[in-house]
Amino acid sequence: MTRKAWTEEQVKLAFHLYCQLPFGRLHHSNPEVIALANLIGRTPSAVAMKLVNLASLDPVIVGSGRKGLSGASKLDQAVWDEFHSNWEGLVMEANRIREALGDTTAFTSLHVDDQLPDYTGQTRAQIIQQRIGQAFFRRTVLSSYQSRCCITGLAEPRLLLASHIVPWRQDKANRLNPHNGLCLSALYDRAFDQGLITLDEDWRVVLSVALKRPEPPLQTHFQSVEGQKIELPERFSPDPQLVQQHREQVFLG
Repeated sequence: MTRKAWTEEQVKLAFHLYCQLPFGRLHHSNPEVIALANLIGRTPSAVAMKLVNLASLDPVIVGSGRKGLSGASKLDQAVWDEFHSNWEGLVMEANRIREALGDTTAFTSLHVDDQLPDYTGQTRAQIIQQRIGQAFFRRTVLSSYQSRCCITGLAEPRLLLASHIVPWRQDKANRLNPHNGLCLSALYDRAFDQGLITLDEDWRVVLSVALKRPEPPLQTHFQSVEGQKIELPERFSPDPQLVQQHREQVFLG
């Protein structure tokens, strides 16, 4: 019996899901894998196999000794290459495809309130797209770091943020790029965003002078982690060039 070939749209949806799941959850009993299988008319096992095919294209996964499956197709590679240079395009395209297939959960779960005044000058559609992008970025970054703060190891998702290395407002091209993300608890996210901490070339925490005062709270929360190497993610390692940009343009020194 000849297998039905995967379409480009199906592979895009699979890649979109792949980015948001930890490697250990790429299996046929995962509810999200089952939901995607139902949406595109394939079996959960087929979707799980495609996700692991995609993992074989991931240099971080392969470099860690995990190989995925070897059956990645030319189409898989083409989709991988396309969206690694256009993350926003991936998110918008995946949600367009889902909506066309009758799945509106990505939109309805955002709870956009029509009654709220719009002080930003953006249309409602633009706000929805922005929130969809932010949700993808958060899920992808947190799953890559296994939902743990890369400085402290804190594993309470309600206290974790997907922090942009180069701020959202400064670099539109990398707004949704998971290589531009760190998983940080709220305190360290704020410090990183304000330029009070950064990372050196060896992924070690660097403090600004403002955090080196001999005060017990600063000693407890910041001076205790100075020089500590962050826990690098399972996938989507931070881009060294973006970290350098943070040191040079955001960090207060």
